[in-house]
Amino acid sequence: MATVPDVNSVKAPPVLSNDEILRYSRHLIMPEVGMEGQQKLKAAKVLCIGAGGLGSPLALYLTAAGVGTLGIVDFDVVDYTNLQRQIIHTTADVGRKKLDSASDKLKAINPFLNLRTFDTKLTSANALELFREFDIVADGTDNFPTRYLVNDACVLTGKPNVYGSIFRFEGQASVFATKDGPCYRCLYPEPPPPGLVPSCAEGGVLGILPGLVGVIQATETIKLILGQGDSLAGRLLLVDALGMKFRELKLRKNPDCPVCGTHRTITKLIDYEEFCGVRGQEAPVYGGDLPLISVEELKKKLDAKADIFVLDVREPHEYQICNLGGYLIPLGDLPKRISELDSSRQIVAHCKMGGRSAKAVAFLKQAGFAKVSNLTGGITAWAERIDTKMPKY
Repeated sequence: MATVPDVNSVKAPPVLSNDEILRYSRHLIMPEVGMEGQQKLKAAKVLCIGAGGLGSPLALYLTAAGVGTLGIVDFDVVDYTNLQRQIIHTTADVGRKKLDSASDKLKAINPFLNLRTFDTKLTSANALELFREFDIVADGTDNFPTRYLVNDACVLTGKPNVYGSIFRFEGQASVFATKDGPCYRCLYPEPPPPGLVPSCAEGGVLGILPGLVGVIQATETIKLILGQGDSLAGRLLLVDALGMKFRELKLRKNPDCPVCGTHRTITKLIDYEEFCGVRGQEAPVYGGDLPLISVEELKKKLDAKADIFVLDVREPHEYQICNLGGYLIPLGDLPKRISELDSSRQIVAHCKMGGRSAKAVAFLKQAGFAKVSNLTGGITAWAERIDTKMPKY
């Protein structure tokens, strides 16, 4: 299996103090780890991309296990919606930078940790420089542009990419970009069209799921460092938390892969937002050429008793959380329930953030509805700018 460089072949292994020997004693009495393995852990340098759902268990367990140098790249702040799954942060940390919050917990767990924090967004301009300083990169990101960026930077710098992803009740894990194994592009040559795959903010995620997948990533990282066991290189582990089933798919290196194949066309980092079709979008933007209406405009029209039909295309369980009193037809039911709508009325469609309602508006326009528009920002924008007492989710 692929491993990080053997510390004994590079330089004298780091010495473990008596306190460290006691701390890691349950490792030391395992023949697969022992003193030599624990010294490898202490000498290792691991870079975690993100301090969120996957990054939380990753960082916590790598720190506790005795990884000597841990880097974390993150530029976000803690908010209440993180706390259901990002277990490294607490209620008291809301509003703080995730790096500051994570640093406090990690240093409290292991004072021997050399923690390096990078308060920045990972980009094509800084990824190669950052990755070269570490042995392994653990990818805890939640968007396609960064996943492709991490993959390509790992291939170009020769660093293993310990991959994980989560959505609702399902997760994936693998090890990409090893010497002889496939990379992320071998599995997914092209990103999905923008908006096709909902984010966790739109589709939800079981709070425990990133713990399952993040611990798998931490396990794979430690195995790479120790040079023990069979890594997930060449295998994609599929986690179904609802059925509590684990399956795996065999992966092969694609000889025609543009970044790791025999005839490489990608020899430097590219514009990954453009590659994934989201160039210039700092936040989800929905609508395109579709008619849009702001929450402020809608509020004025409703206050003026204008003949507005508010169409809510969310799911019934979302409607129970909060609603505008609109008419509920989930997006998936719209084609078979279109007869319930009056094409002569002004219709304003909304969902949580604007993505599903944009699809609803496009469908209705094609069906001949002339007076239909999409509520920009959805009910989230309404809760933030119109009714601040409304629950947000």
